[in-house]
Amino acid sequence: MQQKIILTKDGSSTIFLPEIKETYHSKYGAIEEANHVFIKNGLNFFHKSSLKIFEMGFGTGLNCLLTAIKSIEIKVNIEYSTVEPYPITRKVLNDLNYTSIIGDKYFDLYNKIHNVNWESRYIISQNFSLKKNQSTIQDYSFKKQYFDIIFYDAFGPRVQPELWSVDVLQKNYFGLRQGGILVTYCAQGQFKRNLKKIGFKVLSMPGPVGKREMTIAMK
Repeated sequence: MQQKIILTKDGSSTIFLPEIKETYHSKYGAIEEANHVFIKNGLNFFHKSSLKIFEMGFGTGLNCLLTAIKSIEIKVNIEYSTVEPYPITRKVLNDLNYTSIIGDKYFDLYNKIHNVNWESRYIISQNFSLKKNQSTIQDYSFKKQYFDIIFYDAFGPRVQPELWSVDVLQKNYFGLRQGGILVTYCAQGQFKRNLKKIGFKVLSMPGPVGKREMTIAMK
């Protein structure tokens, strides 16, 4: 599938897929969206010395990078796991401008996140470990009640409705500890009804720029 690099409104880049008319991040701001949804309303939801985080959709690695940076800043130990069936190529990665905006000092960190092998856990920094799984969410095996937070960053229901179905969301529920949260940019009505059907408590939160709402679902 063809991939094009485009600039979003906060100056950060993202990947656009013309065939399905979908972007990896919000056209209103890739970094702004990631910070608002997954850091402000996800990572910052808890005040703990250690967290286990699962990301559905590694994509460009932006959410992972921002989480690794935050772990350094606030000195919280994070065990990060993620799935991605179709990793981006080195050529595409080299055209993304995240570290030039966030800070050139994080260039090596971002490269290390992408360079470590799949299917094994690595220590990325003093407070952050990473395991990337080249897998679909359907094929991924969750440990029961293991994760504190799930970053749900799949393509939207218009493009991949199966990823927002009761069956797939049930797997995520199984993998969350009691009191854990699933956080996502998506605020679609059917998606929220699916969450409630499974047993989640659904919180509608103010969305990032360009989006009225986002969702936090608590187990």
